[in-house]
Amino acid sequence: MLAAGSGMAAPSAELRRRRAAGGPPEAPKRAVAGQPGSEAGPPPLPQGTFWLTRIVLLRSIALLYFVAFLVAYHQNKQLIGEKGLLPCKLYLQNVKSYFKGKIDLDALSYAPTIIWFLDWSDMDSTLDYLSLFGLATSAFVLITGCANMILMSILWVLYLSLVNVGQIWYSFGWESQLLETGFLGIFLCPLWTLSRLPQHTPPSSTVIWAFRWLIFRIMLGAGLIKIRGDHCWQELTCMDYHYETQPVPNPIAYFMHRSPWWFHRFETLVNHFIELVVPFFLFLGRRMCVAHGLLQILFQVLLIISGNLSFLNWLTMVPSIACFDDVSLGFLFSSRVKERVVQMQSKEATREQLPLGCYIRKVVNISFGLLIAYLSVPVVLNLLNSRQVMNTSFNPLRIVNTYGAFGSITKERTEVILQGTSSLDPNDPAAVWEEFDFKCKPGNLKRRPCFISPYHYRLDWLMWFAAFQTYEQNEWIIHLAGKLLAQEEETLSLMATNPFAGRAPPRWIRGEHFKYKFSQPGGKHASEGKWWIRKRLGPYFPPVNLKGLKKFYEDRNWPYPMQD
Repeated sequence: MLAAGSGMAAPSAELRRRRAAGGPPEAPKRAVAGQPGSEAGPPPLPQGTFWLTRIVLLRSIALLYFVAFLVAYHQNKQLIGEKGLLPCKLYLQNVKSYFKGKIDLDALSYAPTIIWFLDWSDMDSTLDYLSLFGLATSAFVLITGCANMILMSILWVLYLSLVNVGQIWYSFGWESQLLETGFLGIFLCPLWTLSRLPQHTPPSSTVIWAFRWLIFRIMLGAGLIKIRGDHCWQELTCMDYHYETQPVPNPIAYFMHRSPWWFHRFETLVNHFIELVVPFFLFLGRRMCVAHGLLQILFQVLLIISGNLSFLNWLTMVPSIACFDDVSLGFLFSSRVKERVVQMQSKEATREQLPLGCYIRKVVNISFGLLIAYLSVPVVLNLLNSRQVMNTSFNPLRIVNTYGAFGSITKERTEVILQGTSSLDPNDPAAVWEEFDFKCKPGNLKRRPCFISPYHYRLDWLMWFAAFQTYEQNEWIIHLAGKLLAQEEETLSLMATNPFAGRAPPRWIRGEHFKYKFSQPGGKHASEGKWWIRKRLGPYFPPVNLKGLKKFYEDRNWPYPMQD
């Protein structure tokens, strides 16, 4: 009580001294946030707002677009260009012919691409311009953090146009996943304004939940396809094989493959927990939603560390960002940005009359939500179906899709090795066959597995599929052989080594089929510098030469390879 009494007396004595001096009494000063001398810190960010979340989401989407367009710029000419392995001009001509020579709504629905309306006389340049435009636009959004619906729509249309002429080179699930993610990103933004924090345009909760709905479907779809697919997922043995047999292993996979059996069982259980249980955390309140985001991002980081799965795992982290509100992501931003968010949110909360544009945006957001709900119906039915299919689109624009990964696991790794010889007779036992190495896929036994994620070598990935199929199912591999016979520079740029560089082209090319296994760390083969050991299984395709392939090319309307 004494302490309280003495504290109360001090202000009265001060006031008496001021009155005696003739001055009026002063009101106590308030601490104002953000002003010099203020004792109070910046006001706290409100929970449940997503101004900062939007910036992180847009930059993340732009990063993935940038990588995708970079891959396209480096590889499209060789894969789908004028002299590509599967020319997209020929593909579009076949589509046009199928629809009676017309570019009508049916043709556009079958292959939605703006290339229909562009110049086909120099397809290589057209493909390059689309990729470069995409690179420039995504770089702008990535660097500035600013985007509007126009820029995000441009990115989406450009990539949709490439995917729909990319044929098997663009047939992977992450292409549709990037398009769906990018489509959602369009509705995060204002129509015209270019600002990281646009006035009167708070991120819509409908769009935030659309991102959460996306990660829910991705993870649950991946979990269900495993349980319904390969028995090794139920027996907890799939990870005994995965690191060695995945499409493009990296050096860490080499060591992870030799983990003890109990660790592989634990990994499989964790995988099931993350994919089948954690997705439901989204619907259990803010804290569990944040926990979901943290677990999913950590899981994807572990997958990135242990394999080269293109930009798939990087892309799967993006919708998980929508699990974090401004409070959760505030540590990424300066105090000035956070203060501005608080001020903007306060204005939004106290605004009595909204501008007309805000009402239009509400209508757009509601329409967007209804569209996503409508397009989700076949996707949900697929998830509930015991014959679930993965990585499938039910609409030509790939807005809402089904996803899944590794529903079945290959138990042995086989590789197709392309070899060339200068011998006149390919059946001569004395013929010397020299190997072409690819950029990243296993070949040379002493070459260290590569680190490339999030970059992606499309040809290497398709060679993995071709190895457990036949060359008749993959005619492009014979096309590849012809281009190697002609030593075409564009095609050789897809290869890591060319044993015939600086000398006469090979007379014959053949494909050999091998079984590959990791060497034992610290073992005999590893001590010789070998990461792999292999055993020949037999021929994959017989020796071919350019003259013998002429009719093969003519029947498919492929340009005949010419020596550069």
